[in-house]
Amino acid sequence: MAEGQSPVANGENDYAIILGAKVNGETPSLALRYRLEAALEYAREYPHVKLILSGGQGDDEYISEAEAMRRYLVENGIDEERLLLESASTSTYENILLSKELLPPSIRKATIITSDFHLARAKSIASDLDLQTDVVAANTPKIVELKMRLRERLALLKNFLIGN
Repeated sequence: MAEGQSPVANGENDYAIILGAKVNGETPSLALRYRLEAALEYAREYPHVKLILSGGQGDDEYISEAEAMRRYLVENGIDEERLLLESASTSTYENILLSKELLPPSIRKATIITSDFHLARAKSIASDLDLQTDVVAANTPKIVELKMRLRERLALLKNFLIGN
């Protein structure tokens, strides 16, 4: 999983994809908030980068993950014109596949912003979809770190054995 944390994004790509995570009602979960904080810092450092907010709406969520991200970023000063919403995805594979469809046809590279434990699988999926990536690693909340790292290892193994 450590290999997923490079190359570190440097603003070279014009688009960054923020991968969704659980929304509690209309409030980003702690994991999603950490991703948004990393994205906010990156967006402020590289104001030319457009952000693709990727995540659908689960049965127990009142709004899509993409909409929760939009609200958070706009409330924290990011111009709405920089934001593209992908609100149909229900998995990491769909996050990247459907986000890639929002990119201009000439774009073959993007930055992925997600939790540190999630980057290796996200990069692998992006590569399978012919998308080159660099990354911004968000911290993982300590309260769920052990569970998420175990879950991610199992997901990596599944991808290796049977694909996305």
